[in-house]
Amino acid sequence: MKITKSTKMLKLLEEKPEAVEVLFNAGLMCIGCGMAQHETLEQGLKFHGFSEKEINKLVERLNGGKRK
Repeated sequence: MKITKSTKMLKLLEEKPEAVEVLFNAGLMCIGCGMAQHETLEQGLKFHGFSEKEINKLVERLNGGKRK
Protein backbone atom coordinates (compact mmCIF):
# COMPACT_ATOMS: atom_id res chain seq x y z
CA MET A 1 0.00 0.00 0.00
CA LYS A 2 1.38 3.40 -1.00
CA ILE A 3 0.63 5.90 1.76
CA THR A 4 -0.04 9.53 0.87
CA LYS A 5 -1.17 12.57 2.80
CA SER A 6 -4.70 11.89 1.53
CA THR A 7 -4.79 8.32 2.89
CA LYS A 8 -7.65 7.95 5.34
CA MET A 9 -6.47 7.07 8.84
CA LEU A 10 -8.87 4.13 9.09
CA LYS A 11 -7.64 2.65 5.80
CA LEU A 12 -4.02 3.13 6.89
CA LEU A 13 -4.56 1.31 10.17
CA GLU A 14 -6.59 -1.48 8.58
CA GLU A 15 -4.10 -2.17 5.81
CA LYS A 16 -0.85 -1.38 7.63
CA PRO A 17 -1.31 -1.96 11.37
CA GLU A 18 2.42 -1.56 11.96
CA ALA A 19 1.88 2.14 11.21
CA VAL A 20 0.57 2.53 14.77
CA GLU A 21 4.12 2.42 16.14
CA VAL A 22 5.31 5.11 13.72
CA LEU A 23 2.35 7.33 14.59
CA PHE A 24 2.81 6.82 18.34
CA ASN A 25 6.51 7.65 18.03
CA ALA A 26 5.53 10.85 16.23
CA GLY A 27 3.37 11.83 19.21
CA LEU A 28 -0.06 10.85 17.91
CA MET A 29 -1.75 9.08 20.79
CA CYS A 30 -5.31 9.60 19.54
CA ILE A 31 -5.34 6.94 16.85
CA GLY A 32 -8.43 5.33 18.36
CA CYS A 33 -10.33 8.63 18.27
CA GLY A 34 -13.62 8.56 16.37
CA MET A 35 -12.53 11.47 14.19
CA ALA A 36 -9.39 9.61 13.12
CA GLN A 37 -11.58 7.18 11.22
CA HIS A 38 -12.84 9.91 8.91
CA GLU A 39 -9.77 12.11 8.58
CA THR A 40 -6.95 11.89 6.12
CA LEU A 41 -3.47 11.54 7.48
CA GLU A 42 -2.77 15.15 6.53
CA GLN A 43 -5.90 16.48 8.25
CA GLY A 44 -5.08 14.68 11.48
CA LEU A 45 -1.46 15.77 11.47
CA LYS A 46 -2.30 19.40 10.71
CA PHE A 47 -4.86 19.40 13.52
CA HIS A 48 -2.06 18.31 15.85
CA GLY A 49 0.24 21.10 14.69
CA PHE A 50 2.48 19.25 12.25
CA SER A 51 4.10 21.41 9.58
CA GLU A 52 4.02 20.46 5.91
CA LYS A 53 7.67 19.39 6.18
CA GLU A 54 6.94 17.20 9.22
CA ILE A 55 3.96 15.64 7.45
CA ASN A 56 6.07 14.79 4.40
CA LYS A 57 8.75 13.19 6.59
CA LEU A 58 6.18 11.11 8.45
CA VAL A 59 4.60 9.92 5.19
CA GLU A 60 8.08 8.92 4.02
CA ARG A 61 8.64 6.92 7.23
CA LEU A 62 5.24 5.23 6.87
CA ASN A 63 6.26 4.15 3.38
CA GLY A 64 9.40 2.51 4.72
CA GLY A 65 11.76 5.43 4.19
CA LYS A 66 13.93 7.20 6.75
CA ARG A 67 13.41 6.15 10.33
CA LYS A 68 13.81 9.59 11.94
